[in-house]
Formats: sequence, C-alpha cells, structure tokens
Amino acid sequence: MEEGKPAPDFELETDTGETVSLSDFRGKPIVLYFYPKDDTPGCTAQACAIRDAFREFQDRGAVVLGVSPDTPESHRAFREKYKLPFSLLADPDHVLSEAYGVWKEKTYMGKTYMGVERSTAIIDAEGNLKRFLPRVKADEHADQVLGEL
Repeated sequence: MEEGKPAPDFELETDTGETVSLSDFRGKPIVLYFYPKDDTPGCTAQACAIRDAFREFQDRGAVVLGVSPDTPESHRAFREKYKLPFSLLADPDHVLSEAYGVWKEKTYMGKTYMGVERSTAIIDAEGNLKRFLPRVKADEHADQVLGEL
C-alpha cells in the first residue's frame, strides 16, 4: 500500500446484504476501518466512538465503512445493538484485509493465529489512498481519523 496510489478495489457484502465496491463511493472520501471482531470490547469501543462522532464525519463528506471477517448476519446484529449509522462489510475470506496488509499473525495467551490488525485506510474522492493508519488504538481512532480528513 502506497499513499497517493489507487486504493485496492473491492466487492463485499454489507450488513444489509447489499454488495458494494470502492467505485460506488467515488466522489467522496472514504474511511475504511479494519477491526478484528464484532461485539468485542475494543471493537465495540471503536465503533461507538465513530458513531458518537458521526456528524463530524458527515460534515467532512466522508463515507465510513467498517470491515471485519465476520458474516453479514453478525454485522447486522452488531450494528443494530449499538445503533451504528454506517455500513459494515463482511470480509470472511480476508481478501480485502490481505490487500491492505492487515491480515496478520497474532498471539493471544500463548496461542498464535491469523487475524485482522486494527488499521484504517483513508481514501480520497478519486479513489487514491490518502493515508494509512496501522495499529490504531480503539479509544483514539475516531479523533485520529477526523484529524486526517
């Protein structure tokens, strides 16, 4: 991933069952944030912080899309439970996560596994990667991204 270059395109299913691609949002900046799993403490804090600042994202004309390996059904329940005003994209085969280099080997309690590293891509209105923020902190994420828009 190189800033200033075209962002990887995608075609993924949303929490509502609709299929969307990067080109569907041309003309608007996109906040594409990757998170490990629906309804876990860090991911919930991150999503709710974005929800709480959502008016500011809208004021900047940005489209917010959350991406994780969870299913559309899991995303739907997560979105409804926390009243999230943005779409969640299902990446169960981690194709988009791999394209952005966020599908990584992780270790938890002595066990190694593959999973998503919490990161964010900010894509400009022309579809180019404006900024890539690796290893973001859930509780600082919304403010950090707003500062980049």
